[in-house]
Amino acid sequence: MSNKYGDWLRGRREAAGLTQQELADSAIMTRSHIAHIEAGRRVPSPDDARRLDRALGTGDVLASFLPERDMAIAEYFETARLLEQQAVSLREFALSFIPGVLQTPAYARTVLSTTFPPLPADERDQRVVTRLQRAELLDDPVKPTFWALLDEAVLRRTVGGPAVMADQLTHLIDLVESTRIRVHILPFDLGMHPLMSSMLTLMAFDDQPPVAYAEGVRWSKIQDSPTVVEELENRYQLALADALPLNESLALLKARAKDYGHRD
Repeated sequence: MSNKYGDWLRGRREAAGLTQQELADSAIMTRSHIAHIEAGRRVPSPDDARRLDRALGTGDVLASFLPERDMAIAEYFETARLLEQQAVSLREFALSFIPGVLQTPAYARTVLSTTFPPLPADERDQRVVTRLQRAELLDDPVKPTFWALLDEAVLRRTVGGPAVMADQLTHLIDLVESTRIRVHILPFDLGMHPLMSSMLTLMAFDDQPPVAYAEGVRWSKIQDSPTVVEELENRYQLALADALPLNESLALLKARAKDYGHRD
């Protein structure tokens, strides 16, 4: 991903004799947010860009030449993956399949085997490894907090066959019973709900504004506009309010795992 914008910001900051912290103080931002923009990991919101312009005396250059946000899916997911590792809170919504961070190796391999055009075997296997490495963020017993809101279709769709599904649901059950994650199910009989259009990840941080990541067929997008993120957070909360409570969701997971023939 090109980082001309971040490089230009760094150049202007250094030419002004400012540290990242000094620029952050002047622009009413956090130092880490400045660092992420300069490194190309974040695109500033229009309001952030205007504050940076005022702090640096650059007119409206930073606000006028914000990078295009609709880049290729692979590039955007790499940015999302980096943000995922920095988050102190992750809230996932899955419409069709288990979120990547929670996938077992066999489940992940099945999902990655259904791409079109098909991936070469070595590239598919590398993506499986990468997906499993993402799950290492759950090795910390406390952070990030992790909530998974799952449409019931995720439990009913037999990905990879009964044995793969049994292992996958047992993995979720173990994570819930260890209190490492929370899982809530949106049952079929609920009908329509506010998150029907795509998967969604909401990320919160200690030292920078929250972001949302949404993904569909051949598209993905990171949202960091405060207005848009707030709307998506509200949609998530509305759907969560209609989901099954934790204990009932766990019971449904266990029932489906038993149906797949793995857990009594």
